[in-house]
Amino acid sequence: MNQNKSSHLLLINPWIYDFAAYDFWAKPLGFLYLASILRKNEYNISYIDCLDSNHPAIQTAGSIKPLSRQKYGKGKFLKTKIEKPGPLKSVSRNYSRYGIPPEVFMGELEKTSSPAVILVTSTMTYWYPGVFDIITMTKKVFPQTPIILGGIYPTLCYFHAKKYSGAGFVISGDGEFELLKLVSSLTGKATIFFPDPKNLDSFPYPAFDLLNKLHYICILTSRGCPYRCCYCASHILSPSYRSRDPKAVADEIEFWYQKFGVKNFVFYDDALLFQPEKNIIPFLKEIIHRRIPCYFHTPNGIHIRSMSEEIAHLMFQGGFKTIRFGLETADENQMVKMGNKTTRGEFIQAVDFLKRAGFEENDIGVYLLVGLPWQEAGEVRESINYVKDCGGRPYLAEYSPIPGTLLWEEAIKSSSFDLVHEPLYHNNSILPCEWKKFTRNDLSQLKNLLK
Repeated sequence: MNQNKSSHLLLINPWIYDFAAYDFWAKPLGFLYLASILRKNEYNISYIDCLDSNHPAIQTAGSIKPLSRQKYGKGKFLKTKIEKPGPLKSVSRNYSRYGIPPEVFMGELEKTSSPAVILVTSTMTYWYPGVFDIITMTKKVFPQTPIILGGIYPTLCYFHAKKYSGAGFVISGDGEFELLKLVSSLTGKATIFFPDPKNLDSFPYPAFDLLNKLHYICILTSRGCPYRCCYCASHILSPSYRSRDPKAVADEIEFWYQKFGVKNFVFYDDALLFQPEKNIIPFLKEIIHRRIPCYFHTPNGIHIRSMSEEIAHLMFQGGFKTIRFGLETADENQMVKMGNKTTRGEFIQAVDFLKRAGFEENDIGVYLLVGLPWQEAGEVRESINYVKDCGGRPYLAEYSPIPGTLLWEEAIKSSSFDLVHEPLYHNNSILPCEWKKFTRNDLSQLKNLLK
């Protein structure tokens, strides 16, 4: 394909290197928004998704078992056991690469015409080894091409990424505008389109068409979060809360359904039910009115306090199938320490609203945080039993220490790992804040209570 080098960009979504990983509706939504913004600026985009379970090389390889999809689009990544990095050698679990084989990635690079700039994204801080390998391999094929690294990892661990990643440029934060200026300076191509950061509906739809197959679409009705949960980095990644026009969100869903036949939509919002009269209620009424036959999922968790009888009925009529509440704990003292987002009474009422609307117990998932600094196993055990007694289904969300959050200093004090200098120790799989009253054995026993 003939492409003007100055307008050709290569975007890469790296592998995951971890003890476990699953495609629980996982897509680099911010990166795909960026791709669409760059397209609006008349750049030609090549895209390599190292997590692509539908890559032709995987689908046609006789030695690889086909990766099936579960109901509503979830599924497995291709998994290959690899050597553990030095800091994690003592962990008695297998460590794996999730995604396409390295030779497939190299093949994709070699058939890509020379780009003017390469952009690499990142997510979890402790997944950086996969990012580093991508940068190293990419440099071998395009040694003269500048590489820009962005995403969650360099935002939360900027100096680590700057020192060790090998990228020529590292961008921290919600950096769409900084990146546009940088790409413009590297390519000599003028920027002709800037979305209005205060108007999320001025952003083009994310470039999901770059993916090989669409099992689901990730949706944002807002950016940022008005709350300040002690364990969450939302306010660091998106400092201000902004919401979209509910009709514009419905327009986007209708677009993906009509043009690509997508029926599963996954909300990536951090505060989906915030200001419900302005946002979720008119949105749901719009979806019901348009009779769009789709299913909705909330893996990020929704706030209990905002749930009402009206919202519950609209969610049921509108096609919500996967509901996750962020309860975190049923201990009332800990609820206050975590930000006083809800109470036991509000949780009971919210579950009751959903059941009366038509949802079953298995539909109502409830996240409980485990492994917090100084948390005791007994608290989690009581929370699990409480959720079950109230008619919900508990899910354990293992705590990962995140730099810059309110709990970060407590995590540093309580952890035996060097959380400050080694992001690999942020990995929730190693139980970073383990202590005598909450051990790996305790966690295993708690997981057995969910069966």
